[in-house]
Amino acid sequence: MAYDQVLADRIRGLLIGTADFTEKKMFGGLAFLIGGNMAVSASGHGGMLLRADPAASDELCANPGVERAVMRGREMDGWLRIDEDAIDSEDDLRRWVWVGVDYAGSLPPK
Repeated sequence: MAYDQVLADRIRGLLIGTADFTEKKMFGGLAFLIGGNMAVSASGHGGMLLRADPAASDELCANPGVERAVMRGREMDGWLRIDEDAIDSEDDLRRWVWVGVDYAGSLPPK
C-alpha cells in the first residue's frame, strides 16, 4: 500500500519553516525528520507512524486510535501508529505531529 499523499501534504504544511526539517522515503512511507531523526511518517500501512518518548508510550496509547507500532513481531515503545480517524481534524493532526517533532528535536542531530 502506498502512503497517503494527502496526509503527507497536511503534515508538510505543518512543518514548513521548522528548523532542520527534511523528508525521506522510509518504512514504506514518507518520513518527516527533524535534525535527521524521524518525527512522523505518512505510513504505507495507512495513518501515521509517530516517534515519541518511549517513557510516554502507555500514556499516549491511552488515546483512541493510538497503539504501539509492531516491528519484526514486537511492539515497540516510542513508535506509535495513529489511525486515520485520530488525525481527521487539523487540531488533532497538529497535536500528534508536534509530539513527534518535540521528541525528534530532543535527540542529538544525525
